[in-house]
Amino acid sequence: MESKESAGLGVIGRAVEELTASGGLGLCALHGEEEGARLPSAQALAEIVELARAAVFPGFYGRSTVRPSTMRYQMGVSVERLHGLLCEQVAAGLCFGGGVARERRGEVAEQVAGQVVERLPELRRVLATDVEAAYRGDPAATGWGEIIACYPAIRALTCYRLAHELHVLGVPLIPRMMTEMAHSETGIDIHPAATIGHHFTIDHGTGVVIGATCVIGNNVKLYQGVTLGAISFPLDEAGNPIKGIPRHPIVEDDVVIYANATVLGRITIGRGCVVGANVWVTKSMKPGTKKYNRERVNPMDMEFSHGMGI
Repeated sequence: MESKESAGLGVIGRAVEELTASGGLGLCALHGEEEGARLPSAQALAEIVELARAAVFPGFYGRSTVRPSTMRYQMGVSVERLHGLLCEQVAAGLCFGGGVARERRGEVAEQVAGQVVERLPELRRVLATDVEAAYRGDPAATGWGEIIACYPAIRALTCYRLAHELHVLGVPLIPRMMTEMAHSETGIDIHPAATIGHHFTIDHGTGVVIGATCVIGNNVKLYQGVTLGAISFPLDEAGNPIKGIPRHPIVEDDVVIYANATVLGRITIGRGCVVGANVWVTKSMKPGTKKYNRERVNPMDMEFSHGMGI
């Protein structure tokens, strides 16, 4: 009779055999077929995000003690570390696509890392406008420092703007991994392919969704629970959604969208529009227009006086 130990080993052996068979790996085989190829590291990407936040907002992220006399040295160490990690992780991400031959991935990764580092000052300038928009739009805010240190929108936007740079440079997988980290951290889901202008803010933030083909202008404010999503997906002959087509809203400058509003499809919300809370929008809005839910009055709640209702 087979012992419990040998029976257990048999079960383990069969499971291992199936799990390591190329046919059983399914989609994972797309990466695993390259001998020695490394997956991007979630831990390393988290460090990249934190280093970028520290470079953009020194003292608020990373080392809390920042002295003007040592700022240049500390910034140099952090940015050098950021550059090195980006080289490693971008090379790993290029295993998933991008059409770069294996022997050139290190070279391309170094070029990408250099371009991202060069863009850090511009990222800071744009993020400063986001901080300003959050401060000016929130009467509860006591100062810019509070916005940077406490507001989840700034955490999410720092991550998004870094990931968007990598997306524009053609890096696969890693930008989405970064924004999903921010999604888990803040509850704000911004696809790295979305385009967002300056002075953008999200009040409170939880539950906001911004789809991949969204185009958002300048001076736009969203509240918690807003969805900028797709209403339908054209299908190919096999019945699968066609990828890469514009399917999310265009939100022009100076728009405010209040809590839990849902804006769907490739429609345009014109400049200066206001979308009220809990509203569904599936058709374009002309510039300067407003859309609210009309309040329904229950006759039982009406007050009758001076002959009203008689």
